[in-house]
Amino acid sequence: MATETVTLNCARMKKPDLTAIDQIARMQLCARRGGCDVRLARPSEELIALIQFAGLGDVLRVEVQRKPEERKKPRRVEEECELADPPV
Repeated sequence: MATETVTLNCARMKKPDLTAIDQIARMQLCARRGGCDVRLARPSEELIALIQFAGLGDVLRVEVQRKPEERKKPRRVEEECELADPPV
């Protein structure tokens, strides 16, 4: 089991390709051999999709974090009624 985690910041990968995926996979393999694990920080949606497409989602342990759904505010029920007579 991995004792340490190496974090790879993927924020600057503007247009990931299969070469980048190959390099990440090689880094993961070397890290596992050394008793570490690689965590991808801030991967773009394109990078995640490419990793999934290559079939390496489980190997690279990429967790897809989805954005929370935006919910509409509940509508309030407004009842019509007559106001009481104002005080004199």
